[in-house]
Amino acid sequence: MYKVIVVMPAYNAALTLEQTIRDIPKSAVDEIILVDDGSTDETVAIAHRLGLTTVVHDANRGYGGNQKTCYDEARRRGADIVVMLHPDYQYDARVIPAALDLLRTGVCDVILGSRIRSRREALEGGMPRWKYIANRFLTTFENIILGQNLGDFHSGFRVYTRAVLDTVPYQANSDDFVFDTQFLTQAVYFNFRLGDVPIPARYFEEASSINFSRSVRYGLLTLWTMACFLLQKMRLFKFAFLQPAAREAKRAEATV
Repeated sequence: MYKVIVVMPAYNAALTLEQTIRDIPKSAVDEIILVDDGSTDETVAIAHRLGLTTVVHDANRGYGGNQKTCYDEARRRGADIVVMLHPDYQYDARVIPAALDLLRTGVCDVILGSRIRSRREALEGGMPRWKYIANRFLTTFENIILGQNLGDFHSGFRVYTRAVLDTVPYQANSDDFVFDTQFLTQAVYFNFRLGDVPIPARYFEEASSINFSRSVRYGLLTLWTMACFLLQKMRLFKFAFLQPAAREAKRAEATV
């Protein structure tokens, strides 16, 4: 029997949190953990009212820093499979059982929700045209460098086995948005199998989204992450975020 925990990295998600929770198939998950990253709205109060396990950061740690807490808490609570779901109602949580089946049967170790089933569907779902173009460019480039064939490398719907979280040194990652790219790069580097499931694109005013300038920064850091992967594969340089988690743990213990 697998213990499935949904983790939600939340920041000012009061307007969409309840909708997101309502779509999660309750029979498919054992627990939902929300980590609030210093919200200034009613996110925490709503999470408590909905009966979610809630962890609150005293100060904003960033999107990547939030996910680090999410995964640490899920592992501490004995998760066998972890679903990372943005609480902004941008991703359809009803596909969770399909993703879980692919992990339970051993077909994949990581599943992403792909919002790019077709160009028409993505744009009609509200994805800004410039974001669609950027997503297509970066996803194509990442597929080539990492040897994958994923439809959407930049999805906020991800499902991981416990083995992935125990192996990937995610604590060495950025606290910013490039955390996601680094995590998938780590998963590939450590030979985990990645796959995806189609998921509708849902863009609307209340859904979280980074602005153009931060998107440019994210894109450049994504390209740098690909360069790091190639340089380490060629044994020209070593990068901390591509070192085994066990090695990093031993190094931390040695400095105590």
